[in-house]
Amino acid sequence: MKIGQAEAHSAVDKVEDPIAMSEQAIRDLRADLDKNLEALAQVKAMGIRARNEAEEFTAKAGDFEEKAMLLLQKAQTGAMPANDADRLAKEALIKREEATGQVNRALGEKVKFETNVAQMEANITSLKQHISKWENELRTLRARVKVASATKDLNRQLSQMDSSGTVSMLERMKDKVIQQEALAEAYGDMATRSKSIEAEIDAAIDVRGAKADRELAALKQKLGIG
Repeated sequence: MKIGQAEAHSAVDKVEDPIAMSEQAIRDLRADLDKNLEALAQVKAMGIRARNEAEEFTAKAGDFEEKAMLLLQKAQTGAMPANDADRLAKEALIKREEATGQVNRALGEKVKFETNVAQMEANITSLKQHISKWENELRTLRARVKVASATKDLNRQLSQMDSSGTVSMLERMKDKVIQQEALAEAYGDMATRSKSIEAEIDAAIDVRGAKADRELAALKQKLGIG
């Protein structure tokens, strides 16, 4: 079992890519952020609805109270029977109490939703900070991976180099260069010596003067000059 666990961990180590894993972690965080933002919008909408309901039922409660007062005033002035006015005014007051209950319910929901919104906004802020942190970590990790990969390749090349073979090759090249230099110097000496002998011969014999003497003798002989 230990051998199997070791092999499993080895396989995981080979498969795991720190860059890919970090990118996936950021994608997961962004997905969570999107879900939280959507939920926040829904909770805010419910809070707004509760606030509107509270305002609506507050207005209704005031309206029913005003209607009850108007009914009593009409009975007082004799515009309608007192019994009818009392009955209707009572019903209006009951409606007012019902509306007041709805106001209290809506205000309670509004407070609850506002508390939820505050908590969710705090979570979203924290999530955004984590995403920003991981994105910075990812940029640093990418740079470190590039450096590590380049260093690994260079070290691998250096480790695979045959230092003794390289030195031997350099020594052979050095000997070859020395041999070429010596050969070039030998050819130079030969060329210099050849030119020196020709110059010495030319200095010992006046070739141009001897030729001129022969031509002068031939010309005199042609003219019959002794």
